[in-house]
Amino acid sequence: MSNTVKCISPIDGSLYAERETLSNDAAHAAVERAKSAQVAWAARPLNERIALVKAGVEKVGQMNDKIVEELAWQMGRPVRYGGEFGGFNQRASYMAEIAADALAPIAIEDSGEFNRYIKRVPHGVVLVVAPWNYPYMTAINTVAPALIAGNTVMLKHASQTLLVGERLAEAFHAAGIPGDVFQNVFLDHDTTSSLIASGSFGFVNFTGSVGGGQAMERAAAGTFTGVGTELGGKDPGYVMDDADVDAAVETLIDGAMFNSGQCCCGIERIYVAESLFDEFVEKAVKIVSGYKLGNPLDKETTIGPMAHVRFADEVRAQTKEAIEAGAKPLIDPALFPEDDGGAYLMPQILVDVDHSMRVMRDESFGPVVGIMKVKDDAEAISLMNDSEFGLTASLWTKDVARAQAVGDRIETGTVFMNRCDYLDPALCWTGCKNTGKGGGLSVIGYHNLTRPKSYHLKKV
Repeated sequence: MSNTVKCISPIDGSLYAERETLSNDAAHAAVERAKSAQVAWAARPLNERIALVKAGVEKVGQMNDKIVEELAWQMGRPVRYGGEFGGFNQRASYMAEIAADALAPIAIEDSGEFNRYIKRVPHGVVLVVAPWNYPYMTAINTVAPALIAGNTVMLKHASQTLLVGERLAEAFHAAGIPGDVFQNVFLDHDTTSSLIASGSFGFVNFTGSVGGGQAMERAAAGTFTGVGTELGGKDPGYVMDDADVDAAVETLIDGAMFNSGQCCCGIERIYVAESLFDEFVEKAVKIVSGYKLGNPLDKETTIGPMAHVRFADEVRAQTKEAIEAGAKPLIDPALFPEDDGGAYLMPQILVDVDHSMRVMRDESFGPVVGIMKVKDDAEAISLMNDSEFGLTASLWTKDVARAQAVGDRIETGTVFMNRCDYLDPALCWTGCKNTGKGGGLSVIGYHNLTRPKSYHLKKV
């Protein structure tokens, strides 16, 4: 009996794409092909692998007009924003640029008596399980360096963005990367777990929910397979008393609302110094009140539907509970008549919130943000750390030393000063607590996608 995965478009609730999943036997056969292909792929000179990956990235860019519209249909991002190719290309290009140095052997001794060094060698087959919210950029974070490092890759994309893996495979294969070196696969959960549990992969990279990450680790238990995870987030912003209010409000509110709030490192809670609180909130309300909710295919739309009705329902539930507990909503629903109770969800700002409310504690992943007043750095640090997650934190101040001191006390993977909702490919993308473990991009990304192999050669 065959199973299928389906993409229900948030635009109109129609079935946009459907694909049949691989049977268990077919999935294991795909792994064997990847393992066989990996030996020859790793034997190619590094500069050849880099050139092929860069050519594949260029092919994706040539598809961008088609991709932008497909993304609107699959997950609701307005076409006016032009897709993801800028960040996609930046990340892949940076990882290509640093590959030779990042993968270079570590020389210990080369004398008349000994040659001793440590090489970085590929794991073998890498499974990438990618999310729907930034489906190209999140996938390329691992796909590009994994291939460059000499691994073969199997990509399992989210059901909401079924076409993304097909487009990547189309581009990479057209560029000359062999079909068994990069495979796009459709797998159900049971088959994915079976593959991991049988030791099919040298490394698994998963971006998704906490529950999904736990399932990956359970499947890998006892196999000694490396598992890297980026899971939930509840990223805070802290506006200090010396901040540039205009820059802070513009950037933090965009960080909270862009992509309908569906950003891995989007801002989900904001803490503002007492002296700036009223000004910040007033300006935030003005910005959000000017958004246009609507069909993402309309170039006038600034905020589209959420990717699925169930995601919107969770945000509505958190917002409703908070209001019932005393939070005050500041955005007038009359400004957003397109909110249909389904995937189209109006943005909302809440004040009079506290950490007893799920909207300040659980991941919302939608266009709602709570704003709290704080009296000093100590209170802000305590509130920022009062979370099961730790991906990024955004600090707003003119004082670099102060930002560094506050950043040192925050339990997070990345500290931003006067910026947010951004991924710098030169820095390790990582998190702590229930956000997961491991690290992508940067030199450390290459270290996680390879293993050290030591050579102790005594000369006779």
